[in-house]
Order: sequence, then structure tokens, then C-alpha cells
Amino acid sequence: MTHLKAGDKAPDFEVNDQNENIVKLSDYKGKKLVLYFYPKDNTPGCTAESCNLRDNYRKFQKQGYEILGVSPDSEKSHTKFINKFDLPFPLLADTELKVANAYGVWGEKKFMGKIYDGIHRTTFIINEEGIIDEVILKVKTKAHAEQIFELKAQ
Repeated sequence: MTHLKAGDKAPDFEVNDQNENIVKLSDYKGKKLVLYFYPKDNTPGCTAESCNLRDNYRKFQKQGYEILGVSPDSEKSHTKFINKFDLPFPLLADTELKVANAYGVWGEKKFMGKIYDGIHRTTFIINEEGIIDEVILKVKTKAHAEQIFELKAQ
């Protein structure tokens, strides 16, 4: 699992979004950011998580947050996912796993007795200075926005 914790400087990255625009963490300097890693477009848990964040997007914006989703899927897959579920925020195509490895969320997983490598669903709340405020390891896919707002209220 990730080696990063609250208080650490968030690793910079440079990767394409769904429109093949290059996105860097430094683009968000001066803004608060929800950076969420999820395993795969159009799977039940990932869809529930993304749609929950979508449904609360205005509330995030009112509190000064931007949202970025990251998975190993391609730009084309992300475009279809965004269009299908009307997602209002960018998805990053980490096809080479550079961002996932920098944030320590790629690794061994177990599912139904099988062991394989994949994304560990993890969310990083990053402040305006690029410092990690929170790391959420146990993501509640159907209530992720509420989970984030509860953390920020503490």
C-alpha cells in the first residue's frame, strides 16, 4: 500500500487526461484537490465511486476543491466512461502506471483466491501548497464524497 501520509509533499506527475491534454499536479497549485485512484472504468465499484463524486461535485467546488480521477485505462476508455455517466471532472489515463507507482497505489491484490497486480483504491486530499492533508485507504464507493466531507469537518 502507499508509503505516503498526511504532511508529505504530493508527488508531481504529468499524464494525459481523457482529451489527451497533459495534466500536471503543478497545474493545481493554489487549489485544493481530491485525487482518487480507482481500478477500472465501467466496473460496479468504480462507477459507484465516480458517480457519488459527480453527484457532490458542486459541493466540492463550493468548498474550493477540484477532482481528478486516475486509473490505468486509456484516454478513449475514459472518454466513454465520462460520457456514459456525465462526469464533470477529468480522468487521467495512467496507462504506464507512473502516477500509480509514484503514489504507491499499484501492487499485489487478492480477489476470489487469485493474486494479481492492480490499483489499490485510494484517495489523496491535497492542499493548495501541494501537501497531502489526508489519505483515504478504505474508500466507501457509494458514499465517498460524504466520507471526504466528514474528514474535512474534523
